[in-house]
This record gives sequence, structure tokens and C-alpha cells, in this order.
Amino acid sequence: MRLPRSRAAALAVVVVVVAGAAAATVLLTSGARATPLSPRCVPGGLDRSSLLGGRVTVSPMPGSLTASAQTQISMVGVPARALAGVTVTGSRSGRHDGSLEPYSQGDGASFVPRRELEEGERVRVSARVRDGARTIAIAWSFTVALRDRPGAGVGSAPVSASSAPEYQVFRTRHDLRPPTITVAHRSPGRTPGDLLIAPYAGPGQWGPMILDEDGALVWFKPLPKSWRAGDLRVQRYGGRPVLTWWQDPLPYGGTRKAGVVIDDTAYHRIAVVRAGNGYQPDLHEFQITPRGTALITVFDAIDCDVRAAHGPRNGAAADTLLQEIDLRTGLVRYEWHTLDHIPLQESYETARLASRQKPFDYFHINSIDVGKDGDLLVDSRNTWAAYDVEERTGRVRWRLGGKRSSFAMPASARVAFQHDARFQPGDDVTFFDNGATPAVHHQSRALELHLDFTDMRASVVREVVHHPKLVSPSQGNVQTLPGGDWVIGWGQASYLTQLGPRGEVLFDAHLPLASESFRAYREAWHAQPDTTPAIAYAAPTARTAAKVYASWNGATDVAAWRVLAGASAATLRPVARAVRAGFETAVALPSGAAPAYVRADALDAAGRVLGSSAVEPAR
Repeated sequence: MRLPRSRAAALAVVVVVVAGAAAATVLLTSGARATPLSPRCVPGGLDRSSLLGGRVTVSPMPGSLTASAQTQISMVGVPARALAGVTVTGSRSGRHDGSLEPYSQGDGASFVPRRELEEGERVRVSARVRDGARTIAIAWSFTVALRDRPGAGVGSAPVSASSAPEYQVFRTRHDLRPPTITVAHRSPGRTPGDLLIAPYAGPGQWGPMILDEDGALVWFKPLPKSWRAGDLRVQRYGGRPVLTWWQDPLPYGGTRKAGVVIDDTAYHRIAVVRAGNGYQPDLHEFQITPRGTALITVFDAIDCDVRAAHGPRNGAAADTLLQEIDLRTGLVRYEWHTLDHIPLQESYETARLASRQKPFDYFHINSIDVGKDGDLLVDSRNTWAAYDVEERTGRVRWRLGGKRSSFAMPASARVAFQHDARFQPGDDVTFFDNGATPAVHHQSRALELHLDFTDMRASVVREVVHHPKLVSPSQGNVQTLPGGDWVIGWGQASYLTQLGPRGEVLFDAHLPLASESFRAYREAWHAQPDTTPAIAYAAPTARTAAKVYASWNGATDVAAWRVLAGASAATLRPVARAVRAGFETAVALPSGAAPAYVRADALDAAGRVLGSSAVEPAR
């Protein structure tokens, strides 16, 4: 380190060695102030196997420098009863007692220490694994990272705005002000299903939002100002369809940390999923697997020497990682840190300005997908690549894109700042290719690539751009539907589009310009809330008949509304009916009608009553 001559005499390098510690702590002192220098955060041997003894996949990974002080010791691959003699010893904190807690899948357990480890210390783990008549000894070590507490973190909450023409208002639900959806194009022949988005910037209220197949509101859950939701989708949990979305903050069980909501078809909250090991989940992925686990992403920041990427010695890096959570127990089955596997030098981001206030976001994990063989496809916005990660070892089998692509790629196949890498049948992969920011492509696109594993070449199968031209600096996704349709969420560009297999536009709509929705999906969703429909009465005027406005937030199968009216609550009879027309339907009453009381029934396509409003006075 070279110092200006005027400061050299006043600044000394002090090395403090702690007995038994994994590494020295280096301090820069100037007068009475002392600043610890950042440690290494990338191990000398990258991409090591997490499989020990041929049977057990462990995390933290052997040799890792990124572990949390609150980490569990996860061991997957054998029944919990086959694990014994687990010892955990910190170089500073000493021996840790704890409990061995089995996973509900029956294939392993986490050792949960009763007290936290210490930041910066090296931790040694050993255990015995019974394999029939023989016993296998396994042992490994890892280092606890220094969490970047002065850092500002990655990303910041947008600020809500209010512009009346850009959000919807309803006579029946004055508490709902969702952003306006402008439908630019709709065609017959679309794949049926509702549209799922989650606006978290721009005018109106923010929150999870379901639209019908034509773009009209079906359900909206408004969040308090500056709270955010993302990645609303339909998944299966416990054999049933559910809604899931990420939310920050998510008050529940005495904490306000970020988490993921799981709601049933009555919009009852049936579970809240948190990240383990002291982390918070972020919005980039929550995927429920068939074995009752969930894959989630985490953004954290740790102190890190980033000179390998031409950054400062005394810097910090965004520690982006994935976890597999046992949904029944909340235990962490597996944890995979990008810093353990991918060199800093693969990033297209600059590290020169990295600091503890602005950590080097070298990787930026933004999606996880599961392949037919169990491998994980991990997408990185800032290395412009997707990585196939072997399930048992955690090692990277191949890279698609970026500086070290395993596949030869023509210029037309190269992605930049992309999102949402997904496995497709026939050795294909889809991306939402942002191409910005800064601009690398002229416009953002949805892209499908075919991977030739014989010649190790990638080729373009399908490419879609928006007309008029869109450049989306962040977010976005591509959903493939049966029959060849694609649904594209254009992320920060605020559009969502459905196209047919020949590229024909079937549906195109957009939120207000300042709005953002991380992803968009078209899904089959059938729900009936346990609330009652809401109504509002509008008295007749010289020009119009009396009307009853009716809505039912979240009911997906309402086909029509029937209004009952009468001189008393006990003498109501049907007087009018109207086909559902969006979230709120106006039902005109017969000319001259002046009832004292009204009620509305929600009817399905067969005319059956799904639910009834309260009886309301007509005033």
C-alpha cells in the first residue's frame, strides 16, 4: 500500500494476533482512530465440493470464508439417526453445545448451536456417519465472515407517489387505490388464467395484485406506505394451490423482518417463511419444491478485500447466496454462497468505488431454477451468466454466458444484466435479457437458447422484443405456457405481454410509467374469500336510474351480479342482474325503483350463488 508522503509518518500498520485465531486482524491507525482492514472473503480454493465421505453434503462449505455467526451446521444425505458425535469448535468461542434437529424429509439434520459463533473466527466441525456396519468420520472447517454493519446494503425502497388519474378508485371499496392498468391490445385465443403482478413503486398503493384474463382487477392487497411486495405467483404447498409473495417488512411472530407469505384460496395466511442463519430473504426467488422445501435468495454484505477485482483493500462485497429451507421445520438444509464458487473477476461491475457504505455487488443473484436431474440453475445479473450447480456437491458444472462461458455463443446469444434463467425442455434455457444499465443492447428482449452439449455451443431458438421499443434497466421474466405462449414481464419498464407461439401479440398492458413489478405471470387461480361482497347504492337522477355497485375483492369465479331490493330487509326480491364488468360492476335498477333496502348476490357461470353482501339501506 502506497501512502502520500505527508501522511506516511502519522499512519502506522498494526498487526494484532489473537491466540488460536484463524488469521491476524489488521488495523490502520491514525491518531486515536483505528479502522479494521477487510479480510479475504474468497477462499484460496474456489468451487470446492460440499460432499464429504461420499454421502453427506454439508454447509457452510469446507473452506468457506462467508459463514454467518448464526449459522446452523447443515448435513444432508443420510438419515438423522446415522449422524453422531457432532462437535463444533470455534477458534475463539471454543466448543459449542447444540441440538441435532432432523429434516422432515428424513435425509439429514442441522446441528443448531445454542450460542452464536464469533465473527472472524475459524470453526472446525467433525461428525461420525454410520453406514451399515461401518462408521465414516467427516471433518471440515470454515470461517465466520465480518458482517458489513456500516454498509448501506443492496438496493433501497422506492417512494410512493399519488396521481389520481394513475390509480383506480371504487365506490364499494374506498380503501383500495391500486395503480391503473392500461390495456393496449387484447386478442381472442389467449391461454386462460389470471395475471399476477406486484407493483412496488409509482402511484397508488403497492401490493400483490391479480387481474382477470382481460386485465381488470380481481384482487388487491394494499400494503402500508413504503412496504414492498414482489414475485406474486401460484405454487403448490401441501398438495394444494397457494399464493406466495415476498414482503418487506412482514410483521409476524414478533418480528418485522422480510419474509414470504403463503396464502390459501380464501386468502388466509397459512405460513410465513423466513431465511435461516440470521439472514433475511430478498425478492429474487421463492420456489417451493416437490419435496416440501423452498429455495430462497439472500443479499447480505460482508467486509471484504476486493483488490482481486481492482477494488480497495478495505472494502466490502455483497454476499449473495441461496438457501434450501425445510418448510415444515424452518431448518436450513443447504446454503450456497456465490463468493465460495465464483471469482470476483467474473463481474462486469466495477469494484473501484466499493466501500462499506457501498459494497461491491459483483454477482447479484436473481433467480434459481431446478432441473430434471436436481441441478440448480443460478442466474447472475452482474456476471452476465447463468451457472449450473450440481445438487450434491455445490460445484459449478457449466456456465452459460459471461467471461468464462462453457458454451461458444454467437453475438446474438449473448446476454447482459439479464434475469430469470429457466430450464426448458430439450436442453433449452430462457432468459429475460435486460441489456442495460448501462446500455449493452438496443432494447430488452425475451430469449430462448438451445444448448448443444456435444459441440458445447449455444444458439438462439426464439427472440422477442417489444413494439414500441422498451429498455428495462432491471427486473423482468419470461414464463412459458403450454401450447407455446410466452408471458413476458418487462420489469422496470412496467409492461406485461402475452405472445403466441408464432410471436403474435395476444395481450399487452402496462402500469403507470413510474410503477414497477418484478415479474408477471399468467396462472390458473380459483379463490373465494371468506369476506362478503361489498355494495354501494347510487340514487336515481333526472337522467339515470338507481344503481347498485357490487364488488368482491379476490373472488375469481364471479360471472354475474343479481340485485335484490325491497321496502324492508325481510321483503327483498330480485329486481336486476348484470354480467360482471371488471372489479366493480354497476347494476342498473328498473326505472322508477326507489327501494329502502338492497342486497347483491355474486353468481357463478351456472347461476349459483357464491356469496351475498350484507343488506344495506338505499341511501
